[in-house]
Amino acid sequence: MKYSKAPDVQEKILQLINQLNMDHIKKDQIHCIRSFDAKTRAYARIWGMAKLFKEVVGIEPHYIIEVIAKKFDKLSPREQLKTLVHELMHIPKTFSGALLAHRGRYHHINDKEVEKILKNLK
Repeated sequence: MKYSKAPDVQEKILQLINQLNMDHIKKDQIHCIRSFDAKTRAYARIWGMAKLFKEVVGIEPHYIIEVIAKKFDKLSPREQLKTLVHELMHIPKTFSGALLAHRGRYHHINDKEVEKILKNLK
């Protein structure tokens, strides 16, 4: 599989973080890549760095948002935004390197919740 940095996606992510007041997200610790030849049904994925890396190696938590080129790039601009918001929703308020599941006791990450968030877009 091939990867490349995705500055266009990075720019959209930074705009979303600002517009949606996601102040818990450390902008300099979010990275975006575009993957080619990925064998997945997903349009995008998020990768977190486990707490173990901070405790053992001293590396602060980082997140990588991967967009799957052959699927993500074909989406309309609105669907791309929805996909990116969905991935950002996986980042917990603690910004610990962990990821939130789609269904939790106090949250859900699904299309309905993404639409609610997009209504707040400036």
